[in-house]
Amino acid sequence: MSASIDPLKKLVTSIHPFTDTEWEQFASLWKPFEARRKEQLTIPGQTEKYLYFVTEGVQRVFYFDDENREATLVFTYAPSFGGVLDSMIHETPSKYYYETLTPSAFLRAPFAEIETLSKEIRGIELLLRKGVVQALAGVLERLVEVQSFSSEERFKKLLQRSPHILQLVPHKYLANYLGIDPTNFSKLINKVKI
Repeated sequence: MSASIDPLKKLVTSIHPFTDTEWEQFASLWKPFEARRKEQLTIPGQTEKYLYFVTEGVQRVFYFDDENREATLVFTYAPSFGGVLDSMIHETPSKYYYETLTPSAFLRAPFAEIETLSKEIRGIELLLRKGVVQALAGVLERLVEVQSFSSEERFKKLLQRSPHILQLVPHKYLANYLGIDPTNFSKLINKVKI
C-alpha cells in the first residue's frame, strides 16, 4: 500500500483550487499512514488530532449507546476525507470510533497545522468551510431518509447514491447503517433489482 498525493490534489481542486505555492504549502502537511484491518484510529474520549484522506481501504465511524447498541454513522473510502470531524474541529473528546474495516492507506495531516496554515492561506479556510457544508448536506439528507423512508426505500437510496457500496462494505455494517435487521437486509438484496 502506498499513498499518492495526486488524488488529494484532484479532490481539493474540485472543492477549492489553490495557487501552486498554496498547494505546495498545503501538500507539505500530509504524510502517509497505514492501518491494519479492524484498527481503531479514534476512540471515544480521545480528541481527534488528524484529518485523514483515504487512498485505500474502507473505514467507518460508529457509536455505542449506554445499552451497548451500535450505530454505524458513516463510511469512508477513497477518495474522501475521514476522521471524527466534530472532535477535530472543536478540539473536544470524541463520542465516536473511527475504525478501519479493511487494511487502509491514508494521507493524514495534523489539524493544528492545517489551522495554523489557514491563517496564512485563506483558501484553506474556504476549503474547510465548503467541506463541512457538504458533509452537513449529506447528514441532513440522511436524517430525512432515516426518519421518513421505509427500509426498502433507504436501501434503494443508498444504492442510487453509492452503487458500488455492496462490494466495498460487509453487509452487516450496511444493515446497521440503514437500521435494518441483517436478515431483512439479505431479503432486500434478493428482492431489489440492483
